[in-house]
Amino acid sequence: MQRIPNTGEAMVQRLFGTDGIRGKIIGAHSNEKAALESLHEARSVCPTLMRLVGEALGHLIDTLPGKGELVVIGWDERPGNQALVDGVTLGLRLAGCSVVHVGICATPALHYAVLWHKARLGCMITASHNPASDSGIKVFDAEGYKTSPDLEDRISELAYALCEEEREIDDIDHAEFSQPSELGSLEWAKNHHPMWLSQRFAHFKHLFGASQLAAGFVQQPLLLDCSKGSASSWFAEWLTQQGIETQEMSRIAEELNKSCGAGDFSPTAKWTFEEAAESKHVLLKNLIKAPPGTIVGAALDGDGDRCLVIESTDLGYRVVDGDAMADAMLVAGIQQQSPWLIAASIESDLALLSSIGRLPGKVTCIETAVGDRWISHALRASLGSASHMPRMLGVEDSGHAVLPSPHPHDVQQWSLVGDGSATLVAYFLARSVAEKELLMDRGWKQRISVQNIQRELWNGENQLSDDIETLALSHFEQCGEITQWNRHGLEGEQNLMLIEALIDGEPLSLGIRNSGTQAKINISLRLSSTLEHEPIASVMPTLAKHLAEAMR
Repeated sequence: MQRIPNTGEAMVQRLFGTDGIRGKIIGAHSNEKAALESLHEARSVCPTLMRLVGEALGHLIDTLPGKGELVVIGWDERPGNQALVDGVTLGLRLAGCSVVHVGICATPALHYAVLWHKARLGCMITASHNPASDSGIKVFDAEGYKTSPDLEDRISELAYALCEEEREIDDIDHAEFSQPSELGSLEWAKNHHPMWLSQRFAHFKHLFGASQLAAGFVQQPLLLDCSKGSASSWFAEWLTQQGIETQEMSRIAEELNKSCGAGDFSPTAKWTFEEAAESKHVLLKNLIKAPPGTIVGAALDGDGDRCLVIESTDLGYRVVDGDAMADAMLVAGIQQQSPWLIAASIESDLALLSSIGRLPGKVTCIETAVGDRWISHALRASLGSASHMPRMLGVEDSGHAVLPSPHPHDVQQWSLVGDGSATLVAYFLARSVAEKELLMDRGWKQRISVQNIQRELWNGENQLSDDIETLALSHFEQCGEITQWNRHGLEGEQNLMLIEALIDGEPLSLGIRNSGTQAKINISLRLSSTLEHEPIASVMPTLAKHLAEAMR
């Protein structure tokens, strides 16, 4: 491998956000410094930036777990992705890596490809649920886990150092090294993802004590919206083969994520029948009325790693979010008389977390930072060698459900992955056996964002943070008796101020954190469903106004 360049005294800004690098796709910059500046100043990504990231990864590969120098690359169907794929391939190969392209795939399929190919690294070119005009990169290690902040900082530092060096190549080498060095099947994921899901399906049936997928609570045909991502070519057919007649809706969409998919839904969204019929969203406008509690639709996001379900109500439809799906899985799982470990992000319903206390000793819960990588990080230490699926689950209300998956080369070993298709299958199986009266009541939550702020003015520990805490406490004390007030942070959220307390004996949670990718700060309030939320939640505009005035 080539040497790692000296980073010197170059000014380094972090390239990675909460989940990889994302931005608007533009043409290649002739100047590498300009490509880096464009990411920060204009939120744009280009092949030049991808070459820098690829080179940095290639120089660092010998410092990472695993063996060899093979990197697999997959991507979703965004119009500008091929140029970005060429860019990161060029960088990796210039740094001495071998590269295999597995073609169009979902992000979880890229995770599986890393394990299947016994690769040292995996790169997924995507921007998840962002518009098709955006793209970026997610990086996976040899065990299929997303990169750590420490590695991302090293990549960023090295990318800035590389742009200070003279590394021009001629057109012939540029054309050659932009192509994979090893032949791979561009239909790899389309062939392997359904096979992988079928393997996991057998484990899910054992995990939840369910015998089949066809369930009476699902309206058929089930309307499925895979956001025009890779699952739109196979998942509806797979579900139909398992006994649930399914119709894929996103094939009629103009492009990936446009008026389709889970990216347009929030965990608390609901619609009247009339609102759904008038929607431009291809799934919503085609929903068919059904008795309350019937599952009428499901939506994945553009890169296929999360899922939200649509359920009929008396007046219309509502989202069954990741928390509600996780609760069904837990209720079904604990009926098998074995303890469970769950990791839930700070944005999960308090109703889910408090419902875990219904069966003491059966469920252990870990609260994590936002992002499925932190959920996986919290769970992976408890993975062991076993013939049966470990009883663990990671959840975000956005529809990420991280579940164990058998290693393709050793069925006794397990990895952790969030896969929207697997989430839907696991939920259907769990719901078919879960005792409905044990399922949680939905908690109440609200999130608001303050845009166009200077993020460096908030760190969760400074005077501004103290002022916000004082404002919140004063308001909450007017709403009820406050006990067990606790302000703290979490690993993975360097600027988070998380306040947890009881108000009149019921749980309350207030979290404030900078966005990882945009110039905004997010305020999240979570309450028990039994509390009268309106007087408590009236603090939110006050906090937002104070932050806006202090941070602009």
